[in-house]
Amino acid sequence: MQLADLRIFTEPQQGATYDTLLAVAQRAETLGFGAFFRSDHYLKMGDASGLPGPTDAWITLAGLARDTSTIRLGTLVSPVTFRAPGLLAISVAQVDQMSGGRVELGIGAGWYEAEHTAYGFDFPSLGSRFDVLTDQLAIIDGLWSTPIGETFTYEGRVQSVVDSPGLPKPVQQPLPIVMGGGGATRTPALAARYAAEFNTPFVPVEFFTAQRDRVRAACDAIGRTRPMVFSAALVVCVGADEAEVTRRAAAIGREPAELRQNGAAGTVDEVVATLRRWHDAGAERIYLQVLDLDDLEHLDLIATEVAPQLT
Repeated sequence: MQLADLRIFTEPQQGATYDTLLAVAQRAETLGFGAFFRSDHYLKMGDASGLPGPTDAWITLAGLARDTSTIRLGTLVSPVTFRAPGLLAISVAQVDQMSGGRVELGIGAGWYEAEHTAYGFDFPSLGSRFDVLTDQLAIIDGLWSTPIGETFTYEGRVQSVVDSPGLPKPVQQPLPIVMGGGGATRTPALAARYAAEFNTPFVPVEFFTAQRDRVRAACDAIGRTRPMVFSAALVVCVGADEAEVTRRAAAIGREPAELRQNGAAGTVDEVVATLRRWHDAGAERIYLQVLDLDDLEHLDLIATEVAPQLT
């Protein structure tokens, strides 16, 4: 595993300005991390302040597309409940153009009902949201892949488009789609058809391997030949010594023991061992969830002390 296989993943709804996110993205780019991803949420969770308020994921990424030059950018993940498929396809394609082809679309069914209530988004049943996810994937794929000068029509169970010119096109053909989650049937089937990468966030290694096998089986069932990247997401809390581990854990309101059990946490050697275990289980990429966005030295430590031991 190389440093480029480690991606920085942020949760701005917990409280972050664009300038804060920019500082993290630029430091991650300078250090050589593979990507900067952010959540797509509009309401804080838990005891975080959430101030100054939420930032829109794709507006943020549009800014970062111009304020960075090499690092890849994306969402983990954009709920289909927030945006109509045509709007999402246009926004993502435009940000890909603005970045010179560095964008990835993480997309999912959505789960956080409170933010939908708080900001006026519809939140249908889980089954209905999966119907929307099915339609949006088909529509976005169709809009992006329809040749220029032709039109695309799709009649879905929930969402449809008629005679769309399918413009604009992203720079990347195809633009990578990231999917994830724990569903046993519909999720693997949709991922096999549309995703370049399957991500399993914040779960035990054993669940990751079981879900990986379901996705592989779904790929085999449709005769898919292009490779699927498998990745995981883990909260990260690394310290040069135990005192630093304790300090960083306290800064995000977590206990070191709990973080060690559920994330990539502890001293440098401990985190190296954790990441090796995930890599050995088949995780080709790891999204490191960084919760203290003011602690840029945390990124420095990971890049200079952890990553060199993973090669």
